[in-house]
Amino acid sequence: MGVVEEAHNVKVIGSGNKGTIVLGHGFGTDQSVWRHLVPHLVADYRIVLYDNMGAGTTNPEYFDFDRYSTLEGFAFDLIAILEDLQIESCIFVGHSLSPMVGVLASLNRTDLFSRIVMISASPRFVNDVDYKGGFEQEDLNQLFEAMQSNYKAWCLGFAPLVVSGDLDSVVVQEFSRTLFNMRPDIALSVAHTIFHRDMRQILPFVSVPCHIVQSVRDLAVPVAISEYLHTNLGSESVVEVMSTDGHLPQLSSPDTVTPVLLRHIRNDIAL
Repeated sequence: MGVVEEAHNVKVIGSGNKGTIVLGHGFGTDQSVWRHLVPHLVADYRIVLYDNMGAGTTNPEYFDFDRYSTLEGFAFDLIAILEDLQIESCIFVGHSLSPMVGVLASLNRTDLFSRIVMISASPRFVNDVDYKGGFEQEDLNQLFEAMQSNYKAWCLGFAPLVVSGDLDSVVVQEFSRTLFNMRPDIALSVAHTIFHRDMRQILPFVSVPCHIVQSVRDLAVPVAISEYLHTNLGSESVVEVMSTDGHLPQLSSPDTVTPVLLRHIRNDIAL
């Protein structure tokens, strides 16, 4: 195993001949977030799982605060993983942080991506003129202050809101655990990178087909964002809004979400 693969805990499973699927997780989680989906794919596809740098499962000594102050750092990591594994083309399934990482990577290496499946994706989280991203800047200032003052308490309060569940639910407890596993200064840095980004201007340059999958109720991503992406992406795209709650529907509602994801992974956009 190479340095890049080891640093990102890369796992390659499945021996199917229908292509390669790469799964990218979001903020505060790790590759375990895909555990409900993977068993449905291994017979038909080669599956690549990896952890974004900064996740609690990665070595914090590898985290470069300058490199990951923009999403480009994560995008170049993704390209490096694909190149190391000699993947010529893949279906990229990204959640939360990762769909925009996949978009950036595809702008640099369009040849590596045949399709991007986006779950709970947003090009910008801060409200703007004629744009509802979901947060005012003051909301984010308070979020950052809470992370700095007592990270564990923030995790325990943030997890139920994002998952849209009770504190004692298994999914909320799991997200609290993976969130708390992040080193607090790294979590704060990644949060700044995520919440301060604005990728609206690059959407028209995307050429890879995009499948946009969204919960009808998501604290972090208003449902209107899925339509915004659909309207502004330069590539072919399709939207499916699911009757699920929360930002991590693949964990909280797998019986609903898994069939939806399988359909978008297996089928091209109908024209």
